[in-house]
Amino acid sequence: MDHEIIRINENSWRIEDGGVRMFLLTGSERALLIDSGMNIRDAKDIAQGLTSLPLSLLNTHADIDHIGSNGQFDEFYMHPADEPQYRGSGGTGKLIPVGDGDVIDLGNREIRVIHIPGHTPGSIALLDVGGRVLISGDTVQEHGRIFMFGGRRDMDAYIKSLDRLEGMNDLFGEIWPSHADMPVSPNVIPKLRAGALDILAGRIVGKPGEMRGRRFTVYDLGFCVIFGEASVGEASLGEASVGEG
Repeated sequence: MDHEIIRINENSWRIEDGGVRMFLLTGSERALLIDSGMNIRDAKDIAQGLTSLPLSLLNTHADIDHIGSNGQFDEFYMHPADEPQYRGSGGTGKLIPVGDGDVIDLGNREIRVIHIPGHTPGSIALLDVGGRVLISGDTVQEHGRIFMFGGRRDMDAYIKSLDRLEGMNDLFGEIWPSHADMPVSPNVIPKLRAGALDILAGRIVGKPGEMRGRRFTVYDLGFCVIFGEASVGEASLGEASVGEG
């Protein structure tokens, strides 16, 4: 088996797919698959093996490690700011736009959309209102790697999004990220914000890194790593696609 299914509680599962995870949430009437994987191409079949409820797909953003099984769905939820990236990666299907404050009601379970640009223009987090859980996509991680280099990344917007999430932390007691540790404490949000500010201020010295023809700078925050723009003398080698993060 090339994936692992872990039941979180009676109406939530995580599906681990080689470094990235998806979530399946169910209510009394509907089921929602959050992201569709990186290596697998049958996330819909996996989800339907766990629930008989009508199933919808929502993407936290359009990086290719989150859209691997999108082709199984005729339509999907996504913030429209990420559609150009999605289509540029060959993504198919009808995009149902979601934006900040939208609520997806699964039946006695409301999932609220929070727009958190920075990692990508259309990155979103999802608040399980009754469960007091934040599903953070790639924006919030602990002991993971956050990709913040390339034309679609925006460190200033990322910091503002973290600031906003910090101001909402009375609404959730834990965070379920797409990568690395799971779950994590809301206390990681101000630590990420402080680290991002230190990077912009030059208070953290980075080291050069490279992946798939792209050079970047690796900033180690101690509890997490941010891949930022290449420093002077580490200019980009080209616009090759980065597959993870």
